[in-house]
Amino acid sequence: MVAQAYTVAFEGIDARLVEVQCAISPGIPAFSIVGLPDKAVSEARERVRAALTAMAIALPSKRITVNLSPADLPKEGSHFDLPIALALLAALEIIPQDQAAQTVALGELSLDGTLVPVVGALPAAMAAAEDDRTLLCPHACGPEAAWVGTTNVIAPRTLADVVRHYTGQSVLAPSEPGEVQRSTHTRDLSEVKGQERAKRALEIAAAGRHHLIMVGSPGSGKSMLAARIPGILPPLTPVEALETSMIHSLSGLLDEGGINRECPFREPHHTASMAAIVGGGRTAKPGEISLAHNGVLFMDEFPEFARTVLETLRQPIETGEVVVARANAHVRYPCRFMLVAAANPCKCGYLSDPARACARVPLCGDDYLGRISGPLMDRFDLRIEVPPVAFTDLDLPQDGESSADIAARVAAARGIQSARFAEHDKMRVNADAEGRVLEEIATPDAQGRDLLTKVAERFGLSARGYHRVLRVARTIADLDGSDAVRKPHVAEAISYRLSLSKEV
Repeated sequence: MVAQAYTVAFEGIDARLVEVQCAISPGIPAFSIVGLPDKAVSEARERVRAALTAMAIALPSKRITVNLSPADLPKEGSHFDLPIALALLAALEIIPQDQAAQTVALGELSLDGTLVPVVGALPAAMAAAEDDRTLLCPHACGPEAAWVGTTNVIAPRTLADVVRHYTGQSVLAPSEPGEVQRSTHTRDLSEVKGQERAKRALEIAAAGRHHLIMVGSPGSGKSMLAARIPGILPPLTPVEALETSMIHSLSGLLDEGGINRECPFREPHHTASMAAIVGGGRTAKPGEISLAHNGVLFMDEFPEFARTVLETLRQPIETGEVVVARANAHVRYPCRFMLVAAANPCKCGYLSDPARACARVPLCGDDYLGRISGPLMDRFDLRIEVPPVAFTDLDLPQDGESSADIAARVAAARGIQSARFAEHDKMRVNADAEGRVLEEIATPDAQGRDLLTKVAERFGLSARGYHRVLRVARTIADLDGSDAVRKPHVAEAISYRLSLSKEV
């Protein structure tokens, strides 16, 4: 007797269907799992056996063979427990075989038959919907998987509930999508005293998703400014929310099945490894740059990160995706994020303060910021100095714009860009524009072109730097409500590009 069920194996954010075949044949009693299983999958037979025993179901004294097809695809994770149990129950004719064959299942079994939540329910639901099958998953994963909306999601609490559902004794209702997580931003830019230029740079960066680096002495407010970026970013579109949630689902970051419409804000510590930032490890998991997809990656103490870690950011910044290559896997993850970096001007942090600077000034500043290579620095669209705020100004009342005011302008600029790139699949914001599209939308007027040409010749802008100035100028024009890119827009974009240059 051979029965079938389906599950998935994860390759990045993609879920590949795996056919679970169960055969019961005469022979020496045994329970074997074949098809390139890892240790967790091989141990499934003990969890399945114990769960069936808890339900008073005895396995026959025959040879039970479970094959995971395709056999050359590595199978990893405990989510194979439920599909193996489902195929076995169908082979024992306890549940209908035709219904089991139309089911994509994932879930871990405890020894008493309770279904334990697993990661990846959202990508699994996408795979089930594409193949027109029902998804069976633990109860806690149901609200997450139900967000796909085009497949039937059944989310029992125990294996006994699965049997009762398929035998018609107690049919389970399909799961409903979880609650959309609401904004919890309590930090407001109006709380930041002074730093008007830095606030303006944050607004431009958020409007066009431009990369930003802030350099300033300790306590000048760099981290305080960065922590308030989520409050000025518009909510994710439904497509962006689904993309981001697919990655977070694989990492187990979705709470109670709720889809988050807020932009991710990731802030790894400077001791993070390359695998933690870019992705990798034994199972090629997504790193911080992918977890920040469609959001912000804030890297405080930027020069303190390992040089190899910083250099690996160069290609993902340009391409918007990263390929994690391992001996047994080549996994591709999306990673379109806004990089916000903060750095001290030197090791001691007081390069511009003669009374507090160390004895190695100015060489210490060159050595410290020199840890950021030229090609990597060239990828920052906006570069600003954050001067210290006088302590006498800290007692002044709040007089700056609130995050809500700035967020309204950012949302309006993003709306203009959404309409502009509506026919371009790979372009959503000005930072994505390239080639002929960039020429069409960001070519400045005659005065702006003359100014940009002179600056490019005087300071030796690279081709990348030239185009990044155009993108920033286009964003500034969008914030200004201007259809054309004019000389003031170009001049402001250039000022941010050359802010940290020694020749200015």
